[in-house]
Amino acid sequence: MKIDAHQHFWNPARGDYDWMPKDNAILNRPYAPGDLAPKLAKHGFDGTVLVQAAATVEETEYMLGMADATPSIKGVVGWVNFEDDRQISHLRRLAAHPKFLGVRPMIQDIADVNWMRREDVQWAYRALIDLDLTFDALGFPRHLPNFLKLVKSYPSMRVVLDHCMKPQIRDQQAGDDAYSDWAEGISRLADQTEAYCKLSGLVTETRDGWSLEDLRPFARHILNAFGPRRVMWGSDWPVCRLQTSYDDWYDLAMGFTSHLTFDEQAAIFGDNAARFYGLP
Repeated sequence: MKIDAHQHFWNPARGDYDWMPKDNAILNRPYAPGDLAPKLAKHGFDGTVLVQAAATVEETEYMLGMADATPSIKGVVGWVNFEDDRQISHLRRLAAHPKFLGVRPMIQDIADVNWMRREDVQWAYRALIDLDLTFDALGFPRHLPNFLKLVKSYPSMRVVLDHCMKPQIRDQQAGDDAYSDWAEGISRLADQTEAYCKLSGLVTETRDGWSLEDLRPFARHILNAFGPRRVMWGSDWPVCRLQTSYDDWYDLAMGFTSHLTFDEQAAIFGDNAARFYGLP
């Protein structure tokens, strides 16, 4: 099964996409299943994993409604408030939906780098394990040490790193070293835990005028560190449209993985996501 492991649909009129720039014509518009369907058909995808983009339970329910009506949405990664342990009732209710896969707290937007290790949010990780749900880890390179501690603290929690943990490729383009600390942190997570990683989101960490060679060392390191059995490709559409098209990002990823066997490529472009998320 060929799966795009990370994409979004949204309607800004819903009013809970607080991060979305109102003056950005690419992002600040509705995106629905019909907009993506031609791309999925063109590249032979059987379906997608739809990922939260708003820090509300209401958006999760909105996505599950779309999933009910859209066979290509194989599963939904939603959101609950980790700072309120009463939300375990929401988590239990959502877990009963056959397409609800897990959650993604928007850690990249939280000022406290140690937030994920606060005592008052630990209930959520334990609940994910108990309910057999997944955890999408969203952050920046500065979060890598804490994610390592977190994942090692809950070795039975199914964890995937979103967007290669957002290496700041734009800084590398400007002449700074954005690679070394990021690569070291990624290697530690790959070597010391069973976490997976999404090969996604790299293009949106570049500045305008990026080239294939700007991305290549970061993509290569992810593939080498996690291996072809723990990497899953995601488009991050429509966010990827800030720097490239769905087609071009797919073609780039095919190029990054061209040295792999057919079975290894099939794993990255679908089988790993199906196994990790438990897709039917």
